[in-house]
Amino acid sequence: MRKIILSFFILATYCLANELSLGSYMPEIDYELYDISGSKLTLNDIKGSSGTLVIFSCNTCPWVIRWEDRYVSIAEKYVPKGIGMIAVNSNSARFKGDDSMKKMVKHAKDNDYNFPYAQDPDSKLAKAFGARKTPHVYLFDGKNRLVYTGAIDDNARNAELVDENFLANAIDQMLNGQLIKKPISKAIGCSIKFP
Repeated sequence: MRKIILSFFILATYCLANELSLGSYMPEIDYELYDISGSKLTLNDIKGSSGTLVIFSCNTCPWVIRWEDRYVSIAEKYVPKGIGMIAVNSNSARFKGDDSMKKMVKHAKDNDYNFPYAQDPDSKLAKAFGARKTPHVYLFDGKNRLVYTGAIDDNARNAELVDENFLANAIDQMLNGQLIKKPISKAIGCSIKFP
């Protein structure tokens, strides 16, 4: 019994140790993702002059569905200000089902995505980031260093009832050269379906 408990704690510690920490450089910047446009792209291709936003997402998670209307408004507001943005689907165990490329194309069209949406083959990017949930956002500054990670805001159910816009506040503070007051929040969502 002790060996089982010890093994559990070692595994939990290993998993937590893989979380990308603040100040870390954007990992796997040249790793090729498969975009819904039919082309391959990398984080290096989409990075912005002022920063880069990577959102681990998918088609079916109820948490994603509740928050994804905010993806579009974030892109509308911040892409013109030099923020590169991408949604990455790392549910590679479901690429032949609900998260297939065909269904991703339809999902993006139905939800008016105005930013790249790409598959992460073998979930390599999610593993490099330490991402385990959808949605989980990572904001990098213009020097490709992680400055914010976590949730979009504090109310997935209703954008009108948000008290704290974690991500928007972090982007605004970063763009204004200010210290980010809350650089980490808890990502709430569905587990990424690793292979």
